[in-house]
Amino acid sequence: MSLVIVGSIGLDTVKTTVEEHANLLGGSASYAAIAGAYYAPVQLVGIVGTDFPQEHVDFFKSRKIDLEGLQVVDGKTFRWSGEYSLDMNSRQTRSIELNVFEKFSPELPASYRSSRFALLGNIAPSLQLHVLDQLQSPHFVIADTMDLWIDIAKPELLQLIARVDMLILNDGEARQLTGENNLMKAGKHICDLGPRYVAIKKGEHGCLLFGKKEGEFFQCGAFPLDSILDPTGAGDTFAGGLAGFLAHSDQAEVTFDLLKKGVVIGSMLASFNVERFSMLRMKDLSFEELQARCQKFIQISAIGSLEV
Repeated sequence: MSLVIVGSIGLDTVKTTVEEHANLLGGSASYAAIAGAYYAPVQLVGIVGTDFPQEHVDFFKSRKIDLEGLQVVDGKTFRWSGEYSLDMNSRQTRSIELNVFEKFSPELPASYRSSRFALLGNIAPSLQLHVLDQLQSPHFVIADTMDLWIDIAKPELLQLIARVDMLILNDGEARQLTGENNLMKAGKHICDLGPRYVAIKKGEHGCLLFGKKEGEFFQCGAFPLDSILDPTGAGDTFAGGLAGFLAHSDQAEVTFDLLKKGVVIGSMLASFNVERFSMLRMKDLSFEELQARCQKFIQISAIGSLEV
């Protein structure tokens, strides 16, 4: 089944302690769409300026991503610049230029409105609600968010959370949203706000998955890597891979067991993405490589029997 993905599309400048690259393809929707397209047909909704490079458009098309929802308007594309610390766990935003993204109002083409799966990327909750209102009886909706919206748009964010099936956020945001320092309490608290499921991202320490039903909890570790070149977009890649896997499934209902598998898929895609800058690693990542890493992760995660 097709998957609608809405979010930012931009051009990034990323600096680490050893390298700096400019005009990279970035944005939450870009990362999510490329990841989701490994499993499902993706319908992309975003906005770019007339300066957006054709090579990036061609990259989307090479993954058979539907671009009917891509708005191209006069002006400059959204730009972000950031610098990472030595351990890659923290970064400093050097500059943000909203440009055409400042007036972005996502409008779904008629052919997108009946899609049963949707990923509302990290944009203002009011815009996410606007997209949700355009969907006709969606089967499963995932929303991502960030600390900024918790700070300045919490009432709208709470409205959104009450209407979606799953919320994705990182550990700091989960604590900020709930006031709970303990992530187990935070995850359960967020489920009480409305969504059936919550995924709390923990960066290099993996992900926690919560369900509303008693006992629905899963902890997914991160795949061990020898080298991380660029963590930008790892969370969006995770979300897109998870959403694409769910849309690909032929199950009538999204169950907790299915979500556990989706979390692993999303985590493995994110582990590939951080191996190079922007989405350069995804350009040559084969589905067979992805499957092999998933199997390797299963092997290193299993302990077999345990006598105590």
